[in-house]
Amino acid sequence: MSYDIERIRTNFPALQREFNGRPIIFFDNPAGTQVPRAVVERMNDAMFHKNANLGGSFATSADAQRLVDEAHRAGELFVNAQHPGEVFFGQSMTTLTFGMSRTICADFAPGDEIILTRMDHDANVAPWLLAAEDRGLLVRWLDFSDETFEFDLGDLSRLVTDRTRLIAFNYASNVTGTINDVAGAARIAHDAGAQLFVDAVQYAPHGLVDVAALGCDYLVCSAYKFFGPHYGMLWGRRERLQALRAYKVRAVSDELPGRFTTGTTNREQLAGVHAAIDYLAELGDGYGNPAGTDLRSRLAAGYATTKAYEDGLTQRLIEGLLTIRGVRVLGITDPANFSQRVSTVSFVAGAIAAPDIESALSREGMQVWDGHNYALEIYRKLGLLEAGGGVRIGPVHYNTVEEVDRTLERLEQVIRS
Repeated sequence: MSYDIERIRTNFPALQREFNGRPIIFFDNPAGTQVPRAVVERMNDAMFHKNANLGGSFATSADAQRLVDEAHRAGELFVNAQHPGEVFFGQSMTTLTFGMSRTICADFAPGDEIILTRMDHDANVAPWLLAAEDRGLLVRWLDFSDETFEFDLGDLSRLVTDRTRLIAFNYASNVTGTINDVAGAARIAHDAGAQLFVDAVQYAPHGLVDVAALGCDYLVCSAYKFFGPHYGMLWGRRERLQALRAYKVRAVSDELPGRFTTGTTNREQLAGVHAAIDYLAELGDGYGNPAGTDLRSRLAAGYATTKAYEDGLTQRLIEGLLTIRGVRVLGITDPANFSQRVSTVSFVAGAIAAPDIESALSREGMQVWDGHNYALEIYRKLGLLEAGGGVRIGPVHYNTVEEVDRTLERLEQVIRS
């Protein structure tokens, strides 16, 4: 089937909303996508019909247990985990990373080193900075080019020493949109005997995650960035997770994934995550060419289809931005290199403050973001943090060419005036 954007949009009730008589344009997707009806229906079903705690012999508890088990299995397939129990969930990516940073760094000694990047969201920076402060660790920084907006992994190799214990690395930037070489970073980390912790929050809405191919040790993402509820998901290599001390109540099993699941499992959120994964696979069924009927094949087809469509929107957006006098796009702009970026596009417009641009667009029902978007190190590196950061526009598979054109037209009016 051809890509039927109008049919896809009917899955999302929010896209029918209007502001001052015109449809709202949801370009705030890098901060959180809209949710298809099927996700909410699955969450409602969990609350209405599977609302019991786990471990009972009665029917509702058994139904809740099946929901949890199926959601965990879907999460494992989503990232291509090689062993059951390697995926667990929590309140958010930030919460999971704070908890794991303390657990992972517990065995590090004063003077050991960790490497952070200037391209990461602060959720993959601040937890490690605080852990370093607690444990007396040395922090080294991997910089990126302000011309290519990419890392040189040769720089990473030169940062690594025999005291390096962990590298925190992002899969895709929430500002520049750059897709980074996680597999290359994993090889460098492992050659030094270090671990690699990957933030895939910005990548997961746009590309198929494969932890087996990446070779990382941990990977974390957030379902609300890929059309699901506000819940975080973390994968860890089994031997790594089993070697860590789990901070948990005594009654909880020491087996994976239970040993890292604190408190009562949130069944309705798990149901929503599972439904979001199923939704992405159904896009593969409807508009892709799956190599098989299994979930991974269907997900691969779905992502291939939506990435191609999003690349078209991204090209139109960037080409339009570059025609507006004074605009600088903070990321890869050559369509030939779009395999190295997601559709998250940030820009600045000379002396015009980013909040002023965002406010002008919002008055027309165009939802974008301004500021640093929690990527403090990127904007500090670019010398734009004190000036208020940039403007971020993030089309996804349910946005349209007409929305891009309407936004560009309004942007040009705002900047010209």
